[in-house]
Amino acid sequence: MTSDRPDSATTPAGWALVVATVVVVAGIGAGAAWFAAGSSGGRSGSGGDRDPVCDAAEVARRVLPSVVTIEVSSASGSGSGSGEVIDPSGIVLTNDHVIAGGDDVTVRFDDGAETGAEVVGRDPRTDLAVLRVDVERRLPALEWGDSDDLVVGEPVVALGAPLGLSGSVTTGVVSALGRSVPVPLADGTGSTVLAGAIQTDASINPGNSGGALVDCDGRLVGVNTAIATVPSADGSTSGSIGIGFAVPATVARPVAEALRTEGSVAHPSTGIETLPVVVRRADGTRSPGLLVTTVTDDGPAARAGVREGDVIVDVGGVDTLHPDTLAFLEATGAPGDRIRITVLRDGSEHDRTVTLRATQ
Repeated sequence: MTSDRPDSATTPAGWALVVATVVVVAGIGAGAAWFAAGSSGGRSGSGGDRDPVCDAAEVARRVLPSVVTIEVSSASGSGSGSGEVIDPSGIVLTNDHVIAGGDDVTVRFDDGAETGAEVVGRDPRTDLAVLRVDVERRLPALEWGDSDDLVVGEPVVALGAPLGLSGSVTTGVVSALGRSVPVPLADGTGSTVLAGAIQTDASINPGNSGGALVDCDGRLVGVNTAIATVPSADGSTSGSIGIGFAVPATVARPVAEALRTEGSVAHPSTGIETLPVVVRRADGTRSPGLLVTTVTDDGPAARAGVREGDVIVDVGGVDTLHPDTLAFLEATGAPGDRIRITVLRDGSEHDRTVTLRATQ
């Protein structure tokens, strides 16, 4: 959530910037699952008519053969998570934090068969990883769904291995869309943001990480990644409290393809860092803005004429600015994409066009 601070700076044109601080409650869950609670203004979605009846038993029958349990071991310990087959040749998608730091990775299928797995590629920024398993048979693979078609209230089904219990199925609804959720990086060096995450009340617990979130047709619409928990007085955390988050398919699909073919992801960048502010206009109205705190030398924003101290007050194609608006556009965009932004400088508005450039 956000809270306004009383300090503000007034521009010559009568604008004012009220600095906003972001308050995030986050921590680490047990086992292979990470936990985070964070929020942004979720969108309501704009899909068409939906059948309110979801046959979870039929979904489970169709999807469980494609869902796997992932067991990871190293000199420092072991853990488990979940994943799903996304290509019949043996390509498995999971979370990066599930396999990070593991020396040996084993995949167990729904029928109990086990095999070793090779890590093809990792992307800590989106917390996704791709594995390859050597099998003589073609595996049942999940069909991709379109997470952009989801609407709030739509039924969904989560499948995976919570607490190591393979083949578990829970049901719920999409409780919000477009969440920006801070989660810790697997190596403990910082955090990343799950941009545009799907929020669901389908029960997700440690071990569900990397598992499938599917629609009522059994199509993969998200990768279960994080849960919100309530810390207790002794420092421990609870299990599911009905707030879980999944990386949307619109983000996961291109990342998975890049990891499969290239082994890494060239994320596009704007070349700027920002701080959320509230812009108070001369007429007394307020609107969100992004204060540019850092501009990378010769980066995309610098080339477009953006300067430190500018305040972004509008981004083309975005209804309402949020602290993670640019992170979301970088996560879902491609090198070469052009983003039109409007900046406030010395009391005047200026339009700039930033062309995304790839970074590793």
